[in-house]
Amino acid sequence: MVWLSIATAIVVAYTFLNVASRIASASGRAAAAWLLGGAFSMGVGLWATHFITVLALELPIDPAYDLTKAVISFGISLAICALALTLGGRVTLTSAHFAVGAGIMGIGLWMMVHSGISGIRVAPPIDYEPALTVVALLMAVAASYAALWLALRFRRGESCGARLSRGVAALVLGCVIASIHYIGLAAAIIAPDAQSLPGTTLNNGWLSISLALFALGVMGATLIASAYEAYLARHVRSSMFTHDETGILRRDTLTNLPNRLALAEAAEEAIARAKRDGSTFALMVMNVDRLKTINESLGREAGDELLRELSQRLRSVLRRSDTLAHLAGDEFALLACDLKDPHDVERIVAKILDALRDPFFTRKIELHTSLSMGISLYPHDGTSFEVLLRRADVAMRASKEAGIGGYRFFTPDMVRLEGNRLALETELRRALELEQLELHYQPKVDVATGRVRGAEALIRWRHPTRGFLSPGAFIPLAEESGLIVPIGEWVLRRACRQLRAWLEAGLPPVRVAVNLSAKQFRQADLVAVVESALSESNLEPGYLELELTESAIMHDAEQSAATLQRLSTMGVHISIDDFGTGYSSLSYLRRFPLDTLKIDRSFIRDLLVNPDDVSIVRAIISLAHSLRLRVVAEGVETKEQLEFLRQLGCDQYQGLYYSPAVAPDAFAEIVRRNRSERPEYTEADMLKTQSRLSAYTPSRSTNA
Repeated sequence: MVWLSIATAIVVAYTFLNVASRIASASGRAAAAWLLGGAFSMGVGLWATHFITVLALELPIDPAYDLTKAVISFGISLAICALALTLGGRVTLTSAHFAVGAGIMGIGLWMMVHSGISGIRVAPPIDYEPALTVVALLMAVAASYAALWLALRFRRGESCGARLSRGVAALVLGCVIASIHYIGLAAAIIAPDAQSLPGTTLNNGWLSISLALFALGVMGATLIASAYEAYLARHVRSSMFTHDETGILRRDTLTNLPNRLALAEAAEEAIARAKRDGSTFALMVMNVDRLKTINESLGREAGDELLRELSQRLRSVLRRSDTLAHLAGDEFALLACDLKDPHDVERIVAKILDALRDPFFTRKIELHTSLSMGISLYPHDGTSFEVLLRRADVAMRASKEAGIGGYRFFTPDMVRLEGNRLALETELRRALELEQLELHYQPKVDVATGRVRGAEALIRWRHPTRGFLSPGAFIPLAEESGLIVPIGEWVLRRACRQLRAWLEAGLPPVRVAVNLSAKQFRQADLVAVVESALSESNLEPGYLELELTESAIMHDAEQSAATLQRLSTMGVHISIDDFGTGYSSLSYLRRFPLDTLKIDRSFIRDLLVNPDDVSIVRAIISLAHSLRLRVVAEGVETKEQLEFLRQLGCDQYQGLYYSPAVAPDAFAEIVRRNRSERPEYTEADMLKTQSRLSAYTPSRSTNA
């Protein structure tokens, strides 16, 4: 019976820690239900522990019991347990509150023990040994204090480690609770000649077993309910349908991970718990390095396959209390609760990095990728989901700038970077209105004749305080914010107006190329915008060339083909920019009405020293000419590179060797000087050259 009472006390302690955890994570009626149900379950267990202890006492007489005092003892047990759960489950306690709460609980526990022992009906009455009575009282207060501390310490999380910690704490606490009962019983002094008084006699052995089974059954039911609710919280949310009952999308369809909305709700729940118990958690933003390159090289389907495999690996190494979400494109986010200190986050990061060591295989191609990670901590770095997410994103960008595949915690000095980005975005929105943007033009030159035949319009931002900004300083921000669409339209219209101004000033005709972003190309009114830009400038469509990347047109091949065909029918020329770095499948060259391929500068840079680059450039030129397409090499910086391209049969080039991008007036002067320096080329010669080049111009009907 002694061992039975100790076992029951241990289960009481574990039930207390478990139910306190449930109350901490619940609210409203659910929290009240756990409080009432838990108090009853624990009260039964605690009282059963006490009564079994009393029944375990061996006396030379068969004692009778006062059932009224037993009922009072049971009532005190319920009250103690209710107070313990109220304090341990719903309040962040100061040291003073701990002391007062533990004192009340300790005195209550001692009163329950004393009331139960005094229910033994003997004459003369039971006396008490003062020293042991004081020891029992002090132990009761100390045990109550420890119970509250353990409730706050171990009530967070449902991981195996958290449950094991609760188990060890319950083992120690249960033994202490049982010890209090036995010390209290040892303090009772029963006279050697005591006689049993009238009362209820009990079969100690069978009653002890019955009480233990009943108490363990009640607490077992409570623990099963607790485990089931934890299961629901952990698994049902992670396996819910793509849409909730309101029809709102809650899950990313590509990876089947929670999306941003679901992550926000999980974060709000974590914030509510953290406010109650003073805990901390981390929000981590993870960016997949080089995903854009993979998409452009192998196709978006390969990139999607990589993302699905990556999400599986991440899920396999994360804890059950973590929430992994796919925000969009190449970004994931992780909500990590149950943190004891920031080193726990570093251990999670180490697991993630280890999971990425093995290569990925997509379409039988071996790929290696990494994650750049940024981390913010609650409440140190913010007290709302939006602030934490934004600062984790800032930390991620700092990590990416330092080198791919690393991680950074958010630090106060990053606030400046965050503020700069926000300020720069705001200023970029106003730059269009304040006419701070301008276009420069880089000449496109015939390799064979040396004549300037066209230009590429390149945007610049003349910032009033930051100085002259190149596209790399603000175009990525424009892409993220969606400003790239209105900026792209401004570039298109401004380039058309500038070309009209050159023609009216008597400048020899040139063709101007304008870059279209993927977002701009996918706009439903793109064709109408191009028509409007040409119309308001009174410009022939043949003077305009639109440059697109391979990934932009392959995002939706069928729709892209229709859009390109409409533009081509108008007479606008279409060019593929950065050719050779994108899709490995070249079938689209036949499907789309293209005019020009631009060889990426990365192949030109090492043209004289890398035989592979020579082979690639020669193959591109041969392929383009076989399809009657012009070839333009960009990034030409030396005379030797130009001579090599001439030998390979390249049609045009652009780069610093001839001229960087310059302002409109400077470009006009370049064209005039170019024509005056080559007087041997008459208008008839120019027509012959154009005829030669037209041999490489695709037939509109054929490509259609």
